[in-house]
Amino acid sequence: MIDHFYHLDFDRQRGLQEQLRESLVSAILGGGFPADEPLPSCRKLSQQLSVSRNTVALVYESLLDNGYLISRPRSGYYLHPDYCGQAGEAVLRMTPLRKLEQSDASSAATAPDWTARFRMQPSLKHGVLRPSNWSRFTYPFIYGQPISELFPLERWREVSRKNLSGERDQLWLGDRFDRDDEQLIEQLRTRVLPKRGIWARADEILVTLGSQNALYLLASLLMARGVRVGVENPGFRDAASIFDLHGAKVHLQDVDDQGLVVDRRLDDCQYLYVTPGHQVPTGVAMSAARREQLLRQVREHDQVLIEDDYDAEFNLDNHPLPALKASDSSGRVIYLSSLSKAFSPGLRIGYMVADAELIDELRALRRLMYRHPPLNNQRMLADFLAQGHYDAHLRRFREEHCRRRELLYQALRSDLSDCQPMGSPGASACWLAAPRGVDTQRLAWAAAQQSVLIESGAQFFLSDGAAPTNFMRLGFHAIDAERIRPGVQKLGEVLAGL
Repeated sequence: MIDHFYHLDFDRQRGLQEQLRESLVSAILGGGFPADEPLPSCRKLSQQLSVSRNTVALVYESLLDNGYLISRPRSGYYLHPDYCGQAGEAVLRMTPLRKLEQSDASSAATAPDWTARFRMQPSLKHGVLRPSNWSRFTYPFIYGQPISELFPLERWREVSRKNLSGERDQLWLGDRFDRDDEQLIEQLRTRVLPKRGIWARADEILVTLGSQNALYLLASLLMARGVRVGVENPGFRDAASIFDLHGAKVHLQDVDDQGLVVDRRLDDCQYLYVTPGHQVPTGVAMSAARREQLLRQVREHDQVLIEDDYDAEFNLDNHPLPALKASDSSGRVIYLSSLSKAFSPGLRIGYMVADAELIDELRALRRLMYRHPPLNNQRMLADFLAQGHYDAHLRRFREEHCRRRELLYQALRSDLSDCQPMGSPGASACWLAAPRGVDTQRLAWAAAQQSVLIESGAQFFLSDGAAPTNFMRLGFHAIDAERIRPGVQKLGEVLAGL
């Protein structure tokens, strides 16, 4: 009979049965139980863990049903013979340290030189820098995280239950090879895209794992050494990194108060990447005149425009202009957007709209990478759209977005008046210009010591030369609304003390 103490630190956020089962499965697969002795009895294990005997009994029965255990009358639960060999793994963990060191030394002599084998080094391409424990900061003014308390959990559960019921078809269980969920495509075509002035056929739409996945697919198919692509500066660093990793020559083009500057420096580019709805990171909305100039530029110079409309779902400008794709009569605009930005960034559902010939080739490329985004998420999102839950969520989101934005701007006027907000007030973050001479990297470090997290603007300038040091970006979705004013006050105090 096993007589050792079995300990488990329970997480109050999760069910006891779930955690106990997970722990026991891990111990079984890791060789934690001898093959010829029974597991601890229900009574003994329940006493050790301070849980009910019924909880332990239910978990043991579920492991019995799933083939991890066998039951012997009047003796108890034992490992199933298929898992008895796992005990050998525990022996390996007891190998003397000296033997392990000798083994490591001998294997190191024959290990591959991975650095010499790399054809690219993505690790050298950093994105927006923020600590992984950002949620522990009291005042996290960061961009790209949701207003978590607004997530429509009950509605999402309702859609999930319906799709998992036996009354519904279970087509999402199968492998669709390279096809997307037809219902989601139809919702995109008839309900989402028309809001941006875009009318597309089903064969002109591809579902992606977000906008960055779409960019990687495009770069893999279209970019190579000798290809020149124009990118906004300051801009979205990950886009420039993706193009560069695929061998393209990245041309950095200035941005002004109307968006991307269109001049002769763009003439030699084959592709132009822009964020016209709200430019990243400045939040500038591209003017109507600049849009017309840009579309004329790509037609006259045989170029292709990649339009990243990342925040289309919660653009709060007064009378926002339609997407550039809406004015595209020559098929020269590739449109990217996301359904999960205002909903749940972790869902990773985006889409691309382009000529059917390009979409067909991108679909084939996607099949070689991961076939298609998870069909269960696609179908659930399709139903979520069809039932009107998504639009209802967007209304609540926009209201809260406006409220928080106004709180932020009031706080900036009151407690950080020396810093000038720039860009469109309808953007999903605030781009600020601090007084000349202020180094916002130093400011960000000093503010972090006071549990205030901001994003220094220098990291958004993509050139190798000296970047302006006095810009910063403040997001207002991840921070609790009631902490916006105190957070700005504390940031102002830190700035005054530099």
